[in-house]
Amino acid sequence: MSDSCQAPQGFLEAISDAVGPDHCLSDPDLKASYELDWTRRFGGPALVVARPANTSEVAKVLAACNRFHVAVVPQGGNTGLVGGSVPRHGEAVLSVSRLSRVLSCDPEEGLIVAEAGTTLAAAQAAAAGVHAELGIDIAARDSATLGGMVATNAGGIHVIRHGPMRARLGGIEVVLADGTVASRLSGLVKDNVGYDLAQIMAGSEGTLGVVTKVVLHLVPVPPFRVTALIGLRGIEHSSADPAESVRSVSEVAVGLAARLRRRVDGIDALELVYADGMTLVREVMSLPAPPDPGADAWLLVEASGGRDPSDMLAEAIEDAPGVTEVAVGDDAGGRARLWAYRERHTEAIATLGVPHKLDLTLPMKAFAEFAGAVRSEVSAALRGRTDTRVIMFGHVGDGNLHVNMIGPEPEDYRADDAVFRMVIQRGGSISAEHGVGVAKLDFVSAARSAGDLTVMRRVKDALDPSGILNPGVLLPPVG
Repeated sequence: MSDSCQAPQGFLEAISDAVGPDHCLSDPDLKASYELDWTRRFGGPALVVARPANTSEVAKVLAACNRFHVAVVPQGGNTGLVGGSVPRHGEAVLSVSRLSRVLSCDPEEGLIVAEAGTTLAAAQAAAAGVHAELGIDIAARDSATLGGMVATNAGGIHVIRHGPMRARLGGIEVVLADGTVASRLSGLVKDNVGYDLAQIMAGSEGTLGVVTKVVLHLVPVPPFRVTALIGLRGIEHSSADPAESVRSVSEVAVGLAARLRRRVDGIDALELVYADGMTLVREVMSLPAPPDPGADAWLLVEASGGRDPSDMLAEAIEDAPGVTEVAVGDDAGGRARLWAYRERHTEAIATLGVPHKLDLTLPMKAFAEFAGAVRSEVSAALRGRTDTRVIMFGHVGDGNLHVNMIGPEPEDYRADDAVFRMVIQRGGSISAEHGVGVAKLDFVSAARSAGDLTVMRRVKDALDPSGILNPGVLLPPVG
C-alpha cells in the first residue's frame, strides 16, 4: 500500500481517466486546501486529489485505488475536527465536493434525496422551499456536507428532539472499496429485507465505503418557535432550601434543563455556554451584552410546536433556582441574535491558536462534576502550565460537552489523554458527534469491549479486504 507521495506507475493516469485531467489534482498548490483539517492540527501530503462528478466516477476512482493498492481518504466539506478526513501519509483524497445536487424534495413522502457533497445549508434551503425541515442542524451548516455528516453520525443542536444523523436517514447509496455500488434509496419506513445498509455506514468515518447519495426524513415546519437565553448563577446560599445551599452553575444548568424538558412541550435545543466563552465571543464577534452580563453561564433553550410555547417556558423559568435574567426571541431575527452567542464559539476559539477540541458525552448525573473538574485535571496533566485556556460549551440536554484547550502544542496529547480518562471513568463517551478520527484512536480500546472491536474489524475486513479506505482512522491497530 502506498505510504508516500510516489504514485505507482499508471495510477495517476487511471485517476485522470476516471475524473478528467482538470479534476485530478497533483499540483501542491491545488492540493493544499485538501491536506489540512479545520483545526489546523491534523493533516499531511496527498498523493493526488480526485474530484469525481457522479457515482460512476467515484466507483472508477475507488476501483483504481484498489487495483493499485493506494490508500484513499474520503472527504466532504473538510469541517472535521479529529483528523479523519485529511491525508496523513501520502494517501489519495477523494473529494465529493462536485456531488452537490439536491435530487428531489417531496413533502408528501416526507423525504429529501441529495448527493453526498450537498451542504447542509443547501439541503435545508431545499426543504424550506416545500415548507419542511431536516430535523438536524449544526453550526457548520454552510460547509458541512451530508455524506460527511452520515460518516460521522453528526449530532448538533436538535438531537434531543429529532436524534442524530443516524435517526434522520431514510436510505443511502455507497461505493465500496472495489468500486461496487450499493444503493438503498426507497426511503421506506418499513423495509426489513436484510441488513440496514444506511445504519451500517452511519458513523463508519469513511472506513467501509464512500457515501454518494443520502435520503433524509423531513419534518414539518412548526407554526410557533421561541428561543430564550437565560442567565444563570451558582447558588451559594439559600435559606429557603438548605438542600440547595451550594450548587455550581453546571448543577444549576443541568437541573434547569431537566425541569424544562418536563414542563415545556416541544423542546428543540438546550445549549450551555460559560462566562469565559461568552466574554471571548463578545470580544471577537462584537456582540452586545447578553442578559445578566455578570452571569456564570447561560442556557439557551428553543421550543416549537403547534401552539405557542412561550407561556409554558415562562412558567418553567419563573421560579427556577439560579436563574437571573432572560432574553427572548420569537421571530427569525431575534432567535438568530440569541443563537449567535452559542454558534460563534468555534469561530472565536480558533482566533486564539490551534485548539485541541474534545467532543464528549457524560451521563447527566456526572455532567456537572466533570465540568467542574476539567480545568484542574488539564493543569495537572500539563504540570501547571499557565498559558493554557480551557473553554467549554455544549448540548446540555443530551450530556454532550465540547472541551476546547488552547496552549498545548498540536502534537502534545497529555491533556487530551487526561480528559479522555476522566470521561471513561465516569461512564461517558470519548466521541459524541465528531467521530474518532486519528485524534482519539488510542482510547478506542478503552471505550469499546474486545467483542465490540472484533465485530467492527470483521465488518471492515469484509467490506474493505485490502484495507485501502481511510486506514488509521476509527479502528486501533491489532496487537
